[in-house]
Amino acid sequence: MLKARETLHTLEKLKKQLQKKYKTTDVQTADPLPSKDQQLIASIRDKTKKLNINNVTRTKAYLDFYLRHPEIEWAFLGHMVSRNGGWNMTDLKGEFLAKLLTEKEQMQFFSFLERGNWLIFQDIYPQFLLYEESLTRQQPHFSLLPHLNVSTFMEVVWPEFWKNENRTTLALAMIINEQSYLEKRVIQHPEYQNTVLNTIMFKLQDLLNMSHIIFPYHQKPNAINSLVGRTLNQFSSLPRRIGLGKQLYAILFSDPNRLKRIMNWAVATPHTGSRKDYWPHIFNNVKETLPGQLYIPQTKNCMLQKGSQHIYSPRLEYAWKNSNHAKAEAGDWFTSWSAIDYLEPITENINGEIKHDYCETIEKLEWTVFTKNVLFQRQQ
Repeated sequence: MLKARETLHTLEKLKKQLQKKYKTTDVQTADPLPSKDQQLIASIRDKTKKLNINNVTRTKAYLDFYLRHPEIEWAFLGHMVSRNGGWNMTDLKGEFLAKLLTEKEQMQFFSFLERGNWLIFQDIYPQFLLYEESLTRQQPHFSLLPHLNVSTFMEVVWPEFWKNENRTTLALAMIINEQSYLEKRVIQHPEYQNTVLNTIMFKLQDLLNMSHIIFPYHQKPNAINSLVGRTLNQFSSLPRRIGLGKQLYAILFSDPNRLKRIMNWAVATPHTGSRKDYWPHIFNNVKETLPGQLYIPQTKNCMLQKGSQHIYSPRLEYAWKNSNHAKAEAGDWFTSWSAIDYLEPITENINGEIKHDYCETIEKLEWTVFTKNVLFQRQQ
């Protein structure tokens, strides 16, 4: 009850601060910065750019930061979700989707995933570095956030965190910020609307329940890694994406013992982009099937049948080249008070059971590929 009361008090303070911010004409961004601050901004941008090369470098950067600052819980959530982003990218060149999509469609899907992954990092990581510098200098420097093109929303949230150290409120605010940041830049962007979000294959992905976010962890010594997570349908819905982020956060941080196991797995398992990282008993980053070979379904309940070949899941570095990105679109997403409502924490218990659905998806994909191959052979 006390924690709920503290959270409610924090939310009310944030609302008042945002109202005050909107009523004030902010001219700070037009004023020249002292040279020391200019150097700091330049350094932050340079460090962010060097780490924002591809999904693997971003994912590692999130984990490294979390290990330095475990109070910034979104950093670990971001790390685990970014791992899933990498797996989704390599799936496009893996055993199944490479057979279901044309090369053009694969590239369009990758561009969609990569742009979102890149945009989130270039928005959130400068915030992390500014917080880290504030700790070093022992005083907040969040007035510099506008110079890093960070939303007014976070410009108000960070000083409150500095004062009250409410980890949950900060994490939820970051979930809201990042998903809202993507809304016009990726989800509603005409290019991705036309090539990805409105395509038959994206709807097929939704139908097959392929939008799983999974968190592996060691349950028992020498046993197959356990999985928890959630599935997102209707990816184009902002409220659903924010809701999913809150659920994933609850799955990670509601159970300290499970959190420790997930974190131990993440630290011990470098992210490569291959699903072999968590289930080497099913996946391999080396292709075992021969070119043109008819794929026969070979898994049951996420176990390979005797004598079956592993499912191909390549490393990111072999699946995709690094991308050159256009500059992030300008503008502040925070134009509606309704975003504040999303800050309410989840109160219900979420166990995160996902293995059954995930295994079912693998089997659906196997049979989809098998059916397509059989029909294609009959037409020849």
